[in-house]
Amino acid sequence: MILRRLCALVPRGPSIATPRRFYSALLQTKFGQPGFETHPWSLKAGEAITATLWHRTKLTVTVTPGISALEYATRRAKLASELPDGAVAVVPAAYVRYRSGPVFYPFHQNPDFLYLTGFLEPEALCVIGEEKTGPVGSGQHTFHLFVRGKDSNAELWDGPRSGVQAALDMFNADEAGDIEHAEHHLRPILERASTVYTDATLPAGKTSGFARLIAPPPTAAPGSLAQMLQDRRVLPLKCFMHKLRVFKSGAELSNMRKAGQISGRAFNKAIAAKERFTMERDLWAFLEYKFRIGGCEKEAYVPVVAGGQNSLHIHYTRNDDKLGFVLLCRSVSLVLKYFRESDLVLVDAGGQYGGYVTDITRTWPVSGTFTPAQKDLYQAVLNVQKRCVSLCHEGARVSLDEVHEVSEMELESELKRLGFDLTSSRLRSVLFPHHVGHYVGLDIHDCGSYSKSGKLRAGQCVTVEPGVYVPDDVQWPKHFRGMGIRIEDTVCVGDEGPVVLSVEAVKEVSRSPLFPSYTAHPPCLC
Repeated sequence: MILRRLCALVPRGPSIATPRRFYSALLQTKFGQPGFETHPWSLKAGEAITATLWHRTKLTVTVTPGISALEYATRRAKLASELPDGAVAVVPAAYVRYRSGPVFYPFHQNPDFLYLTGFLEPEALCVIGEEKTGPVGSGQHTFHLFVRGKDSNAELWDGPRSGVQAALDMFNADEAGDIEHAEHHLRPILERASTVYTDATLPAGKTSGFARLIAPPPTAAPGSLAQMLQDRRVLPLKCFMHKLRVFKSGAELSNMRKAGQISGRAFNKAIAAKERFTMERDLWAFLEYKFRIGGCEKEAYVPVVAGGQNSLHIHYTRNDDKLGFVLLCRSVSLVLKYFRESDLVLVDAGGQYGGYVTDITRTWPVSGTFTPAQKDLYQAVLNVQKRCVSLCHEGARVSLDEVHEVSEMELESELKRLGFDLTSSRLRSVLFPHHVGHYVGLDIHDCGSYSKSGKLRAGQCVTVEPGVYVPDDVQWPKHFRGMGIRIEDTVCVGDEGPVVLSVEAVKEVSRSPLFPSYTAHPPCLC
């Protein structure tokens, strides 16, 4: 790597960033996240290339799985080109949240910060857009990155930190400094800015330099970001970020395809498992194990594993009930316990790969055998799902909201064919009360500020998840009562057709040997 300008942001010897090290020196450095030298199976060392936009030497080294340093730089340039002249974007990393005392929750990085930097550690700050070096809209900008400094005592307990030097060497910051002293260098940047775009928030009660910096207005101390912004024009950043993040690059799609492939195969193994899962939590544990051993970093979200009538609760996540295990009375004096073979289990789960997630839902019978009523209702939902998936391409000229309207009309038609006496309003309020889909990417519900009313465009990724949830109520056909069925895939919007990223997960009853086949069901003991 060529040397770039010396960054002396922090007026303390150990914290002053030294000139960039040569490429070979990076191999001997420990960072606070996986690197190509420690995880060569998922991160590539790359080769030196020249990016003409910045007139600097970059590396095609993958900073996070599948995503190169150059792609992260391109993202920052796109954001800078969208900002008004003289504006800056201030993006904080997430912080560690604690359950109680020293016991913490698993850390999850702020997706906007991750999208721009690839930096996976907590308590950091990214500033983009100040001191533009080219014409408005050119994308040329200054990238400041403030991170936790190296600390031998903290690293003894928690493992390596990347430190200020790595912010230059590996994450390509133009200027870097210690987050503990960031206020000294952030203030002049904000004072020169015409507008500050940020979504920075943090609960009170934290004591680190990062917490003091991001403290909310009620507790803002001198030197905090809130105090520095009191007289500035401040606007939300998320609209800019979501506009960028909603369109996926080839590298992002590759990660999402990998997550879908691994997760889909895990679903197949659960559906076809010879052992019978007697508890919802057993099935949950099996899927999480298969996600991780298959190559995913972790679960994308807390899954829904809902047996029987638990499937009527759309976001049921207790996952602590028995699967099909009930009490039945055959006489006053005799109580029998047995597996109610007719129970369905609805599973909404997915894995995360390279920070990107997949969202899959499948429903199947605990016994491995569909009843006639289950098969009919399942096929009705599947017909609707396949019809909606077929619309997920730019040539269809439909929005996600319009796909939802189609799902409602198609589902109403399917249910009436099965003997349901219902109106459109009853369908929406009782049987199918949620939207058919949402955007997906770094977040499971990605880019929340991006409208679902805009036409779907190639490169966007959405879920398609129609469902029907029939209460155990006399107003509905008896043989369908208590059933909850949802079928969901993660889909990339194509130019002329959809690309199902979770295609491995079986859903056709009649075509796959993995899926439980339809046969007549034995009589109920009751």
